[in-house]
Amino acid sequence: MLDTQKPTEIDTFKRRFMIRLFVVLAGGTFLDGYILGILGPVTDTLRTDLSLTSTQVGLLAAMAMVGILVGAPLGGWATDKWGRKPLFIIDISLFVVASAAQFFVDSPELLMIVRLLMGVAIGAEYSVSWPMLSEFAPARTRGRLMAVNQVAWFAGFMVAYAFAYYLTTSSSVPWHWILGSSTFLAFALMLGRLGLPESARWLWCKGRKDEACAIAHKYMGGEADIAEFEQASEDKTKGRFADIFSRKYIRSTVFMAVFWFCNVLPYFGIATFADSVLKQYGLAGGLAGGVGLSMIAVVAVVVTMMLIDKAGRRVFTVPPQWIMLGIFLVLGLWSTIPTALVLALFFAFSFLNAINGVLIAVYPGELFPTEVRGVGTGFAAAVSRLGAAAGTFLLPVGIDKFGVGNVLLIMAVVVGAGAIISQMWAPETKGKSLSETAAGWTGH
Repeated sequence: MLDTQKPTEIDTFKRRFMIRLFVVLAGGTFLDGYILGILGPVTDTLRTDLSLTSTQVGLLAAMAMVGILVGAPLGGWATDKWGRKPLFIIDISLFVVASAAQFFVDSPELLMIVRLLMGVAIGAEYSVSWPMLSEFAPARTRGRLMAVNQVAWFAGFMVAYAFAYYLTTSSSVPWHWILGSSTFLAFALMLGRLGLPESARWLWCKGRKDEACAIAHKYMGGEADIAEFEQASEDKTKGRFADIFSRKYIRSTVFMAVFWFCNVLPYFGIATFADSVLKQYGLAGGLAGGVGLSMIAVVAVVVTMMLIDKAGRRVFTVPPQWIMLGIFLVLGLWSTIPTALVLALFFAFSFLNAINGVLIAVYPGELFPTEVRGVGTGFAAAVSRLGAAAGTFLLPVGIDKFGVGNVLLIMAVVVGAGAIISQMWAPETKGKSLSETAAGWTGH
């Protein structure tokens, strides 16, 4: 009787572990969206209370992105060197301390430093949480689990924006408490991470095979996943930052960095200044603004999440970029385009960009092998923040100087570059083990 119940008990334990792991790691992505969304509604209050100039407002908004730019490659190097487990505790602890400091800061300079440190923690979070989740997730559901990270980001942004908007318009809650609200969520995530195991694949890569096998059998999915793991070849690469530019890994590095950059640059530019862009076509406000575009994006991410493990990766990677290229060319070249068509095309862009963006969360864990998975993901994340900064800060300047049509043609060039590299290099990794997906690129 006990023997017939034991497999069920083991399966239940593993499912509960995967749910816990997913929640505490996807929570880090939620925090990224949260700290960006929380700032907008309190900007006017900050401007008054801290006597902020327009330049200081821009710098304050940019600090988290600058922090990610620093923290992502640094965290990736550290997690490949010392392991996933210590880093996903260290980064969330740094976030808790920095976020809590927002309750006490009383100057623009201190608030910028705090937001910078929060960005560093989020950057490191990308480099450790996505590899960690991909290394434990079963091959048959890995795409769906990784895709939910994109849902978490949008959810974090919209929840924070709505929360801050409500408090600033209907109460007298100080801005310190609004910005510092991320502390409570981060602290809960930190507690949820205590006691989680090290990545079995990272241990195996470091030659600690007995520990790796014990963790794999206790926590990993089905027998096929465990068998694949135990048959994987050991790689002696140290996981140095320079390794991702070696002949062995350069293709993964270039594809992931360019693909991610070309996805986020138009998104951050269009979403941040949606009303400003649409005003050029006689549209603005309400559903035509950023909220409407974000809602469309959420629907697209959910659809992709449900289908990606059945339909595969390339169908959500390559075609959307070519269609977006056509959208930007139409918007940029057709000066007398009807306003109804403009709105439809921007909604289509938001939908397709979000579909395409799901692969940002899926591909890094699949294309980089264990020994450089953290640093490779971190470098690509850092490059993506350059794209986000470029889209955020250059789009309004470009519209003023060159006109919206020319700016959208520049967006077409960016999206076209992503389409070309994806057409050539985007792999199909559906249903494959991590050893198989990485071997197709590195020649293992």
